[in-house]
Amino acid sequence: MNFDGIAGYYHWLEQLFAGDLMQRNRTAFLQRTRHCRRALLVGEGTGRFLAELLRHNPQIEITCVEQSAGMIREIRQRLMKEHVDGARVEFRQMDALAWMPSDTKYDLIATNFFLDCFQPGELQTLVERLAASANHQAIWLVADFCVPENGWRRGRARILLAGLYGFFRLATSLSASRLTPPDTFISKSGFKLAERRFTNWGFVHADLWTRNGDNLLAGN
Repeated sequence: MNFDGIAGYYHWLEQLFAGDLMQRNRTAFLQRTRHCRRALLVGEGTGRFLAELLRHNPQIEITCVEQSAGMIREIRQRLMKEHVDGARVEFRQMDALAWMPSDTKYDLIATNFFLDCFQPGELQTLVERLAASANHQAIWLVADFCVPENGWRRGRARILLAGLYGFFRLATSLSASRLTPPDTFISKSGFKLAERRFTNWGFVHADLWTRNGDNLLAGN
């Protein structure tokens, strides 16, 4: 997939489609990151979460894995426009599926509206690699779309997702054609779901996953 073609107006597409809904879910657990010192952000997009994380945590150092040169350019422009110091951010322009864990261990992983881009086999591989880069006290923030279990909300979500996948498959050559929930893969990688918040009639959720329940106290 390649988001370069829509990087320049992705922000406005998001605003048109969802207003501030997606950003509210990205930052739903931002207060729980105060103790974090090294973060891994994957598929950050235009940098709205990254900017808030830098403002919220003046000590954190961030590795940002983003394949799209256009998105990285948008992130840098956002940081400059919003007067946020980007010196604590290391960009790695590469396909997330090609990224491999290093000796660096992170206490925060964030994958916001990104895991929905992958087919099941790809998603399993990606989650396992990201989890291997996390230390024993890490937290993992996930914001994404979901399909409610039943009722009109389920039908609504399926219609919206069909439209989204159709658009992004055409615009970015997205490989996935349907949503694969990442929960099983994240759980098998040693994380536990500490809290999940639903919004927009169950169509969007924000998750806080943790490897060690004690680390949640640091964010209270």
